[in-house]
Amino acid sequence: MPKRFRLTRRFPVAMTEDGYRRLKKFSAEAGLDEGEALSFLFENFNSVMNEEKLTARLRLFNAEIDERKK
Repeated sequence: MPKRFRLTRRFPVAMTEDGYRRLKKFSAEAGLDEGEALSFLFENFNSVMNEEKLTARLRLFNAEIDERKK
């Protein structure tokens, strides 16, 4: 029997404009709302990400984050 889909947690989130636009695009393409899209991505994180690319992208994001906050 499939698990019942319940959104049980709500939290304030600050996102970059680029990140939010990409989330909106992904959720529209998948036929989900933004919360459902985030739940899908994090529930299936290990199967939807490429570890090598994630590490490189995360390193780049962290290097730029202070400059982007200004």
